[in-house]
Amino acid sequence: MDACLRATCLFVTYTAFVACSASAAAGGANVPSGTWAGEHIVMAVTGAGATVEFDCAHGTIDAPLTIDGSGRFDAAGSFTRESGGPTRENQPRAAAARYSGSLNDSTLTLTLVLTESKETIGTFTLTLGAHARLIKCK
Repeated sequence: MDACLRATCLFVTYTAFVACSASAAAGGANVPSGTWAGEHIVMAVTGAGATVEFDCAHGTIDAPLTIDGSGRFDAAGSFTRESGGPTRENQPRAAAARYSGSLNDSTLTLTLVLTESKETIGTFTLTLGAHARLIKCK
């Protein structure tokens, strides 16, 4: 086999291997751990899930935020509305929720939907390492 042809075959094989490896690495990766924040939201991500603070609510994501090959995630969790003043016994309890969205570099887009009522709480844009801009209930 000609040396030039052999080099071309080797290059094509290597390029295909790198492309397949990069695709496999993207699928199954997790949203990086750390503090993600944006307007009206801050989220502390760990390898086990996340805790989320909103202006007048809080929530949890109860599983790792695993990213598929398209950069998307979908995880179950909870959402609890808050009100100002002391906590009362009859305040709303945690509701089952779905946290879904996508990761693009250091920007995370997250949509929160309540599981039972299908109510969309909102779509948020978060940045890794940003400062939260929350207005807590009074």
